[in-house]
Amino acid sequence: MRDPIEEALRQVKDIQNRMLDKQRFKGYSGRARALGGCFALMAAMLVSLTSQPIDSMRVLYAWGAVFAFAASINFGALVYWFLSDPEVERDWRRVRPLVAVLPSLVVGFILTVTLVERGAFELLYGVWMLIYGLANFASRAVLPDGIRWAGWYYVLAGSYFLIFPTTAFTAPLAAGAVFFIGEWVAGLILHYDEHPENTVWAFLGLPNLLNSDEQKER
Repeated sequence: MRDPIEEALRQVKDIQNRMLDKQRFKGYSGRARALGGCFALMAAMLVSLTSQPIDSMRVLYAWGAVFAFAASINFGALVYWFLSDPEVERDWRRVRPLVAVLPSLVVGFILTVTLVERGAFELLYGVWMLIYGLANFASRAVLPDGIRWAGWYYVLAGSYFLIFPTTAFTAPLAAGAVFFIGEWVAGLILHYDEHPENTVWAFLGLPNLLNSDEQKER
């Protein structure tokens, strides 16, 4: 027979967990973020491997395509969640957390336009990383606690790129690697929060090969 005090504490903890789960925003897709990171790295590699000289504006257009792709797949995942998750009930109030990241994105757009007009392309990577960091911090109240580490990662990386602007804007491989790692870290954090029992294999959409080997041994 369970101790009444322990049972009461367990029930209180269950209630707290349910309340936290209701507050947690589930509209962001870990896989979508990771896919955006992959696209950033691939685009950076393609630009870096180009044999012909490339100017800063063309590189800027390439990064614009990266942002458009990442935004589209993340927005698509959000729409799918909103329409298909029965707990959401298509209640527009459930997407209010999106408003928290809008100021960061608006500031990022304004700074990008300003720096481009002044020809300060070498500062763009650092600014973008800082904006990504601030966007992660802005959502930390409704996302897993671990998302703050992704935010700090981007803040530190962006600070380095701004303080030591040794990387040319037309050589985007280092920046692509930063975004690749950051988006994968954030994606895995979101993935494991949604389903704690998930594995990296599930994140990749593959069967758990380790479990398969264990079952064969048995």
